[in-house]
Amino acid sequence: MTILVTGATGNVGRNVVRQLVERGHDVRALTRRARPGAAPEGVQVQEGDLTRPETLKDALERVDALFLFPVAATAEEVVGMAKSAGVRRIVVLSSGAVTAGYDTDFHLPVERAVEASGLEWTHVRPGEFAMNKLALWGPPIRAERVVREPAPDAGWFPVHEKDIADVAVLALTEEGHAGQAYTLNGPELLTHRRQVELIAEAMGEEIRLEVVTPQQAREIYLAQGGFAAENVDFLLGFEDYGGNESDPSAEAEAFNLSSLGPMPTAEAVTGRPARTFAQWARDHADEFRA
Repeated sequence: MTILVTGATGNVGRNVVRQLVERGHDVRALTRRARPGAAPEGVQVQEGDLTRPETLKDALERVDALFLFPVAATAEEVVGMAKSAGVRRIVVLSSGAVTAGYDTDFHLPVERAVEASGLEWTHVRPGEFAMNKLALWGPPIRAERVVREPAPDAGWFPVHEKDIADVAVLALTEEGHAGQAYTLNGPELLTHRRQVELIAEAMGEEIRLEVVTPQQAREIYLAQGGFAAENVDFLLGFEDYGGNESDPSAEAEAFNLSSLGPMPTAEAVTGRPARTFAQWARDHADEFRA
C-alpha cells in the first residue's frame, strides 16, 4: 500500500510516518520544504503545500491512502484531486472540538469534504495535545525551571501524540474503520498543577509554579513568541473557538470538571491502554532540560 502523509514533520505526522515504515508500507511524506533528515530512510519526501493544491499533483500519483492534515480553505479541492488520482481512503486529523460541537469552521469543513467525496473515510479527533505543554511551558522551564500559570487547578485529559498516530495508522492500513469518527483523550483528568509536578518528576528536578493573572499570562505568551503567541487568546480564554471575544474568568467558572465522566481514549481502537501524561513527560524530559 502506498500512503501519502501530509503534515509529515508535525508531532503526529512524523509518528505516523515512522509506524508506517515499520509496517513495511510505501510512504510518501509531504512537506513544504524538503530538507535532509525530514523523514526516515526509505521514505519519499515530496514538496507540496496544502494551501496551494496545484503543488500536490505529483505527490498524489498512485497513492492508495491519504493522511490529511486539516486545511479548511482548500479541503474540497485537495480531496477532489485525491479522488481523481485514485486515492480510495482518507484519514483526517481532526479535533475533539468537532465532537463537542465547538468547531464549525476549521476541522468540520475538512471532515465534510472528505465524507462528500464518496471515498472511505475515518476522522481522528484528538482533544488537548500533551505536546502543547512543551510548546507553552518548555521555554520557561528550560530557562528558569518555572511555569507561570493563571489557572493551576484547571485541567483536562492531555493525549499523547503517539496514541493519535496509533489510531491513524490502523485506520490507514486496516479494514473496519471506514465511516468512524474516533475521539481521543488521555486516560486521566489532570490539573495544570499536577501536570507540572509530573514533568518535574520526569526530569528529576524541581519546577516552580507561579500563579499569574490571565492578563499577565497573555503578556508572557506574546513575548515568548511561536505557538504560545499565535494561540494565546484562545488558550487563555480571551476568545472562544470561533474567534469571538470572551471573558477568561467567566469561562473558567462556567466549566465544571467534576461533571465529566470517563472520556474516550485510543484503547477503544487499539486495544491497548492509552499512554499516560507521566509517560509523555518521561518521553520528552530531555526536551524540557535542554
